[in-house]
Amino acid sequence: MPSNQPRKRADSWEDMMKALLAALAMAALILPLRAETVASVASPGKVLSVSISIDGDGRPTYSVSRQGKPVIAESRLGFLLTDAPKLERNLTLASSEVTPHDETWEQPWGEWRFIRNSYNELRLHLKEKIAPGRKLDIVFRVYDDGVGFRYEFPDQAALKNVHIGEELTEFAVADPAEAWWEVGGEWNRYEQLYQHTRLDQVSQAHTPLTVKTDKGLYIAFHEAALVDYAGMWLRRVDGQRLKSVLSPSSQHAAKVTRLAPFNTPWRTMIIADSAPALYMSHLELNLNEPNALGDVKWVKPYKYVGIWWSMHLGLETWGSGPHHGATTENTKRYIDFAAANGFKEVLVEGWNYSWDDDWFANGHELSYTKPYPDFDIKEVAAYAKSKGVKIIGHHETFGKIDNYEAQLPAALDLLASLGYDSIKTGYVADAGGLRVKGPDDKLYYEYHDGQASSVHHLKVVTEAAKRHIAVVDHEPIKDTGLRRTYPNWVSREGARGQEYNAWGNPPNPPNHESLLFFTRMLAGPFDFTPGALSLTGKGGQKIQNTIAHQLADYIVIYSPVEMACDLPENYAKYAAAFQFIKDVPTDWQDTQVLAGEPGEYVALARKDRKSNNWYLGAVGDNSKRSLTVKLDFLDKKHHWVAETYLDGKDADWDLNPHAIDIAKRDVKPGETLTLNLARGGGAAIRFVAK
Repeated sequence: MPSNQPRKRADSWEDMMKALLAALAMAALILPLRAETVASVASPGKVLSVSISIDGDGRPTYSVSRQGKPVIAESRLGFLLTDAPKLERNLTLASSEVTPHDETWEQPWGEWRFIRNSYNELRLHLKEKIAPGRKLDIVFRVYDDGVGFRYEFPDQAALKNVHIGEELTEFAVADPAEAWWEVGGEWNRYEQLYQHTRLDQVSQAHTPLTVKTDKGLYIAFHEAALVDYAGMWLRRVDGQRLKSVLSPSSQHAAKVTRLAPFNTPWRTMIIADSAPALYMSHLELNLNEPNALGDVKWVKPYKYVGIWWSMHLGLETWGSGPHHGATTENTKRYIDFAAANGFKEVLVEGWNYSWDDDWFANGHELSYTKPYPDFDIKEVAAYAKSKGVKIIGHHETFGKIDNYEAQLPAALDLLASLGYDSIKTGYVADAGGLRVKGPDDKLYYEYHDGQASSVHHLKVVTEAAKRHIAVVDHEPIKDTGLRRTYPNWVSREGARGQEYNAWGNPPNPPNHESLLFFTRMLAGPFDFTPGALSLTGKGGQKIQNTIAHQLADYIVIYSPVEMACDLPENYAKYAAAFQFIKDVPTDWQDTQVLAGEPGEYVALARKDRKSNNWYLGAVGDNSKRSLTVKLDFLDKKHHWVAETYLDGKDADWDLNPHAIDIAKRDVKPGETLTLNLARGGGAAIRFVAK
């Protein structure tokens, strides 16, 4: 018996080793192979850095850190294709290079006149290790305040026709965070109330999506240069890992169909240690191509009035009949009002056939050259010219893109012949309800942010540019900074605007603008149509603002074209407050965000591009709040007089919304002002240089 003991122990040892090796083999099948860092790049000031890794299966990932601390954990890169194996595995780095870049460029109009564009670029050349040896480049541009990256498909025989079923792009937020977001892919496009939740409670979101980590870091996710491609939504897949979801296509199994070579839009992350710093970033603008239109002096910022708010109040109609708003005489009345008060343009909606039926069923009969009988388009244009005023053309499509594109050249030629320099387009239709004509001449229904919509909007913008016409679009595709490349694309909607204060159920809440500022407004200008000084919507519905809040919106919600939306008789009633609307410009030399938190409050100052004057706007939420702002933005060369439009002592959006304190007083550079905001309140100040 004793002689057999050692043999039993040996057998036991061998069995243990076999079991261990089997477990390791199984783990190798289940767990991803260890990734190797193959490239990295830091921002010019060494604030942010990006690392690229490729694991043993040839799958690339990226990560982002700020001052050595993780911001975005390892996140996937790549594509699912509908007619070929996915482009994600079996990749190797063929080569890479880092290139610095630093320039300053001038905006023809905007929130800042001069923009600095300073980054370090990492270009990765990836290639499959197996047949057919497809190639894919990935380009990262790393700024001190953000990161942008895009995919570039080079010209190659192995992948000429690219059919993208989905991107595999991920954004894995490293630290626990809260988020401000709106649901992506739902019926009402971008016109939804924003939600404020923990990041791990996000479902599927539109961009911009703004997050704040528990450590106090802010990140805003979006995209830049959306050209001939599907817009990106973000879907949370687990924990705090967000995955790109491309807007669908009805014409193809693929969401994007392109012929190589081509580039995707940039996937962007503004990364900052304060909420105001998010807004001060120029990341999306800088990632777009320079002006492609040449001399654009014909693109001129302006303020306008128009036949619009009355329809939302139910006082007039878009369609023909006894209450038709767009009549010759009514338009002349608005032209007279504009001329008397210094407004350069008049918007006229409902002037053309055929607005009379169900909007969602109609649209295929709309004419963009045939006015209603009670609207003499030539007489109106001549009268406006005699008063030094222009008419803004209006092209509502009801989502019938095929009908609009068929008439587009003639429609734009008509406007140009009458001296129009702007059009407002509209795409009233449910998400997934844009009707387009495919290359096979069949009709398809697409999303507002799908590839077909992207192609359509640029067609309208470029055709308008040929005729020196600027474009403002409603129910649009999202803004991704293309105004840098096409400066006649001056503004758009793309969120809940003022009309929801007329008939929305619920209307916009008191904190709407302070939330928009750190979400939607990170994308670009918003034709919000402020200035409802009556503070009353349809049927007497209360607007949840004070009158000072409505004035502050002209500073807070930026657009180079700003409407004074209310009825002329209401401006006569509130003439003292109306003075600020008449004075405030729409084109700026500089912008400085002074304070703010998403959905709570924001205060900022903007400098007029045509004078030394500054303007300050502040809005809050549904609570009383005191803000202190320092007047460091005022220079010491001038004597300064502040014309203040502040919430009155007892102001309250519900109980006393028209209480306002209007005054003048001298102020000094560096002085501290205390702004007492009412519930739903605001502050608007004009600083006049003497």
